[in-house]
Amino acid sequence: MFSAPHAQPSLRSRQFAGTYHQVGVQTMVAGASAHGLVLLLFDGFIAAVHRAKGALRQQDVEAKGRAIGSAVRIVDEGLRSALDLAGGGPLAADLADLYAYVCKRLTQANLHGDEAALDECLALVAPLREAWAAIALQADAAPRN
Repeated sequence: MFSAPHAQPSLRSRQFAGTYHQVGVQTMVAGASAHGLVLLLFDGFIAAVHRAKGALRQQDVEAKGRAIGSAVRIVDEGLRSALDLAGGGPLAADLADLYAYVCKRLTQANLHGDEAALDECLALVAPLREAWAAIALQADAAPRN
């Protein structure tokens, strides 16, 4: 199979960019506090939903599905699984319910190409991200014994 000479550098460039991004993420994760890790999850979720919105607008079904799948995994395997339902009381239960709803809306957005559902998910998660960022700042500023 013959490929145009200009196509190969583009593929290689994307591979290098992907590797560079992965190393950068691994470095951030390795150096992050517990609060910082949750903040990285929120940021990853927001970035994935924005990627899904862009793919939806470009009618790139495969990229939309990958981005939404990534957002669902972040919520389900990252944010929701980190909740302490036994010790977290009503707040943890409410967050678990919210995360389940967000996953449901993401799935609906994927199935129906619904950008409004993606916007709703962003609107639900953005305040949590901001609150968590404030908590992380306070935790990082607190004196350690």
